Amino acid sequence: MKRFIQQLFILLLSIVLIGCGKKTDDGVATQGTGSGGKSRGLIGATCMNIANPFFKVIEENMRDEAAKHGYDLIYLGCEMDISKQQKQIQDFLAKGVVAVAVNPKDSKAIGTSVKECNEANVPVFSFDVRVQAPDAKVVSHVGTDNFQGGELAGEAMIKALGEAGGKVVVIDFRAAESCIERVKGFKKVIDAYNAERESGKIEIAAELAGEGLRDKGFKAAEDALQQVPDMRGIFAINDPSGLGAVGALEKAGKLEQVTVIAFDGMPAGKQAIKDGKIYADPVQHPDKIGRECIRAIVSHLSGEEVPAEVDIPASLYTKENADKDPSLN
Repeated sequence: MKRFIQQLFILLLSIVLIGCGKKTDDGVATQGTGSGGKSRGLIGATCMNIANPFFKVIEENMRDEAAKHGYDLIYLGCEMDISKQQKQIQDFLAKGVVAVAVNPKDSKAIGTSVKECNEANVPVFSFDVRVQAPDAKVVSHVGTDNFQGGELAGEAMIKALGEAGGKVVVIDFRAAESCIERVKGFKKVIDAYNAERESGKIEIAAELAGEGLRDKGFKAAEDALQQVPDMRGIFAINDPSGLGAVGALEKAGKLEQVTVIAFDGMPAGKQAIKDGKIYADPVQHPDKIGRECIRAIVSHLSGEEVPAEVDIPASLYTKENADKDPSLN
């Protein structure tokens, strides 16, 4: 009988321990301290689209870094819905988070939520995309130097098109500040190149909305083929929209005619580069973005000064890199 009671006790204890893994209302697990100690607090993070592999990498590294410092983390995606993202931040505040990290779907509209955090004395940090709302206070922004990445894309387009130049189309996402910066950097390089030439210039013939999504990138490229049938290049502001453009060009039998340059360096984008479907990607480093964002939060909560901007340079990923990449098929 005594042995039976001991076994029953062990069984019940196991069930309790299994049930201690925390879950958010959206079913996203938080990361425990990993040391058996008391949590130092809960950090709430929200991104624009958790289905994008880029934001998955950020999540993984945020979780790992938060756990190292003894913090729990809720990480959610708003799936390109700004009202949902605003509600997520309200929920974070209701849960008593010690800090909020936001990758805003809309850099200006998110300002009301940031101000709510300011009024509640909860520090706000942005990652990948800056907050652009007046009077909305953000402690620090961590992200790719998107302007510099756009310059890399411009240089790659010049190399790809060669002396002949030609018409190119930009597939953009104007609600995201990061993507606006990419296009600015791209245009700066193209404009400087054109200023030194009488012929063989590169003309940006159209700018179409792709919203950073594969299906909309596909539609934008289809529209581009109608509007600019003689285009020689497409600059897409991320891999999903670039892969969508590739799909549209393949469907139309125009992939050999049009050079596609995307942005991000996600696995599917790198594979497309190896396969010769995308020419090059300015590569972001989402692992560094995730870790540096949590480090900035931890430093601030410890009373240390943190820089207002943490810029992480992009690097250009080409077929030469892809052919040596052991992670690709």
